[in-house]
Amino acid sequence: MEKDQLFTRRRMLLAGTAAVGAVGTAGLFGWGTGGEPVRTTAPAAGAPVRRIPMKPSAYRLQPMGGHGPLAAVPRRTPVRRTPLLRITDRGRTMVLTFDDGPDPRYTPGILDTLAEYEVRAMFFVCGEMAAHHPHLLARMADEGHVVGNHTWSHPLLTRLTRRQIRSEMSRTCDVIEDAYGERPHWFRAPYGAWNRAAFQLGAELGMEPLAWTLDTLDWTTPGTRTIVDRVEKGAAPGVVVLSHDAGGDRSQSVWALRTYLPQLLDSGYHISVPHRPYP
Repeated sequence: MEKDQLFTRRRMLLAGTAAVGAVGTAGLFGWGTGGEPVRTTAPAAGAPVRRIPMKPSAYRLQPMGGHGPLAAVPRRTPVRRTPLLRITDRGRTMVLTFDDGPDPRYTPGILDTLAEYEVRAMFFVCGEMAAHHPHLLARMADEGHVVGNHTWSHPLLTRLTRRQIRSEMSRTCDVIEDAYGERPHWFRAPYGAWNRAAFQLGAELGMEPLAWTLDTLDWTTPGTRTIVDRVEKGAAPGVVVLSHDAGGDRSQSVWALRTYLPQLLDSGYHISVPHRPYP
């Protein structure tokens, strides 16, 4: 598919989703007597409402609360002095994030596992990688994942001028919009090296800074079992997990996800993504 056709398809997809959310959901969802989410079918005039229990996947894929509805018009993004480290939400909710991709050798395997268990994750992509593999960002959009900005070439921002930082961020925003269909609302500094210019420029571009709570250190290739152990021991409500799907041999990261993701779900954790950030 040609790039402009893909972009048009993505825009139509996003527009259609927004229209359904704004117009059709008010009378379609509710709660059963046991507190479970249910889907209601639109009845004929005077007929009783029919309630159909929803499968867990139908609400597991819903974005987390705490940041306002996706359909709302955001206010100006605030300039923070420190990045967000956790995501506040009710219940046992965690966020999985993957940096440095997309990489056709490893990203598809991660996406396959996420799809198998019907959960969403966040991908902080580098612009030059995204420019070479836009189809992977298109798949992320189709499957409901959130794509964030991880700069163009993964430099140490604290060694760059303000103009260079802006270029790294803005070029990546453009590539993400072309391939994903929407400009990013989150960014993450490479190496976790933040400075005032990064916070200010990120806010100017409409993005919130998100760091992490739990670092798997998978980039050191410590072994699949070690990565799994780190996630299991560090699991807690609100935790943001850092892993990588590019930047080296990430096969251990791919295999580790296949082990710890079902274990987290079996332990009662919901793996989700935050809503679009708001001040």
